[in-house]
Parts: sequence; structure tokens; C-alpha cells
Amino acid sequence: MTNPISLLIGWLLDLLFGDPARLPHPIVWFGKAIAFCEHRLNHGSHRLFKGALTAVILILFVFVLTWFVRSQCSMFNVQCSMALDAIIIFYCLAGTTLIREVREVFLALDRSLEEGRERVARIVGRDTSELSAQEVRTAALETLAENLSDGVIAPLFWLALLGTPGMFAYKMVNTLDSMIGYRTERYKDFGCWAAHIDDIANYIPARLTALLMILVSGNLKLLGFVWRNGRNHASPNSGYPEAALAGILNCRFGGPHYYFGQIFDKPYIGDNERLLTTDDMKTAIRVNRTAEVMMVIVVLFITFFLPVR
Repeated sequence: MTNPISLLIGWLLDLLFGDPARLPHPIVWFGKAIAFCEHRLNHGSHRLFKGALTAVILILFVFVLTWFVRSQCSMFNVQCSMALDAIIIFYCLAGTTLIREVREVFLALDRSLEEGRERVARIVGRDTSELSAQEVRTAALETLAENLSDGVIAPLFWLALLGTPGMFAYKMVNTLDSMIGYRTERYKDFGCWAAHIDDIANYIPARLTALLMILVSGNLKLLGFVWRNGRNHASPNSGYPEAALAGILNCRFGGPHYYFGQIFDKPYIGDNERLLTTDDMKTAIRVNRTAEVMMVIVVLFITFFLPVR
């Protein structure tokens, strides 16, 4: 288990600084490793098998390497191991950067629609060139909800379950899905296993995220709304935090989007097709940050009362 002091330090570093733009980031290395494998293996026959092998080997490699380095640090001294854990946690959490990016989308949109489209393109995978102002705001808030799970709650969940090796391996899972886990002609076979592994890894965290958001809102009646609408999504998981935020804001998410030049007709989440505002963004950020704090407290409690090794 991770020392609770390491968790607190890593989380506070993310809270203060967000992603370190000027420092080497492990997720960038993950992306380069995935791209290297994809470019060399995603052609010819047996793409499904090659994609499965790529995903499993990369995930296991990250887990084992992190475990080995951490164990060597533990043999050296406890402080070294704690420092390594704090750094890993800092790199794996993305709460502050996510909130910062969503806030910047709304500010950019206040200046011009084109600037809003360009800004939201930094955090979504869909084609943003033809989005309306309402669609830009919707995309930003959908991403805020979805990535509260992917970028905060899920890493903390796997930290509590498998320590920093599990947390780091989860980030590889998530990076694989974000790069090759699409149902396009290019990735539908090679990225199939990556997508399914990500679905499994996020099954509990996505629903836990929705629950935390509802608890923050204080409106437990939204549990039924989330149960009904959480399944209205192409992903078996992303719909739940999105439904929670749609219920809290009383708005509508979802609908058709373009990815890699192909249209994906996503179901709608919620019924109230009202215009979203900056106040909605502020409410969503408050919900996200409070849910994050609640999850950190839970994991701190777990790491404090379970033996550190």
C-alpha cells in the first residue's frame, strides 16, 4: 500500500501545479510506445491478436517496472519509496489541468466562436470545426464529467486497490483506449482489446464517480436519473458521470458527433435542451473538485488504516 503522506503530497502537487508542461511526462512516453507498436503491427492479418498482445504486454510492463523500481527504493530507504510514490501520484492525477482547460474553453468562447472551437479541440477527440457555441460548451462539460472518472477517481481507485504500480498501469490502460480504442476502420480490430480492458478498469470507478457527484449535489433523487440515462452512451461507463452532471445541471448531453471523419450518433442524456452558461461551468467545476476531495479522503482513510509495505 502507498503511504498516506505520499498521497497527500502528490495530490497537493497536482492541486497547485497541474500537469508539469515543462517536465517530461510519463503519459507522453506511454503514447510514444503505443504509437510505435501501432505503426508496426496494425496492418496485415491477425490485427486483433496483435492488438491484444500489445495492450497486455504494455500494461504488464508498466505494472512490473513500477513495482520493481518501487521495491528497490524501499530497500534503499522508506523516504525514497515515499518520494517515488508522491511523484507517480502527481503525474497520474489530472484534476487541476482538466478544470483549467474547461474554464479556458468558456473564456475563449466569450471572445469568439472560432477560439472556443480551437480551445475545446485540446480536450476532446471529436471534430470541433463546425460546432456551435452550445455544442462547444456541451463538449467541454461532457469531458469534464467523463474525465473526472478517467483522470481522478479511477486512478485513485486503483491506487487504493493496487498501490502506485496499479495506478500507473491504469494510466497505460487509459492511454491505450484514448489512442486506439475506437471503432473506426483503422482501429476496430487492433484497438478492440484496449477498449475492452479500459471498460473493465473503469466499470466501478465510473459509477463511483457518478455517486460522488450526486452526493456533492445533495439531490439523491438523481440516482434514478443516472440509472436510466447512464446507459445512453456508446461507452458502458462514460454515460454515468455525464448523466450525473446532466442531472445536476438539468441539461442535455450527447447527440451525433464526428470522430476521424465518421459520424457517431450517440444517444441523448437528459431531456432539457437549454442553453448552457458560464454559471453552469462554475457549478460543474465545484462539483468536480468536491467529488475529488471526497475521493482523496476515502483513499487516505484506506491507506492510513491498512499496513504500508
